[in-house]
Amino acid sequence: MKHYETVFILTPVLSDVQVKEAVDKFKDIIVKSGAKIDNQENWGLKKLAYPIQKKSTGFYHLFEYSAEDGTLIEDLEVAFKRDEKVIRFLTIALDKHALAWARVRESRMKAEKN
Repeated sequence: MKHYETVFILTPVLSDVQVKEAVDKFKDIIVKSGAKIDNQENWGLKKLAYPIQKKSTGFYHLFEYSAEDGTLIEDLEVAFKRDEKVIRFLTIALDKHALAWARVRESRMKAEKN
């Protein structure tokens, strides 16, 4: 099983309900393909490093998941490209070092919440 991490940025003109609907849509694509979501983080509205489509902010969201094959990635990226709410997206395969770092970061975030 391979581990992946996807970060995507949604346009800042969306309401909270629209952001949640968009995130749920992409989550459903991941789950319906048989992948297991290991971690999901909403980073909120953040400033972009440079303007994209004349926008300087965006809603960031992260998914970490495990999948059997790479066809999920293709389907997910097609969905990102077709959705006008998505400004940018990036999917990477995690190696053992990146996976270990992700677990450390996840445990730190849980500790900060408590």
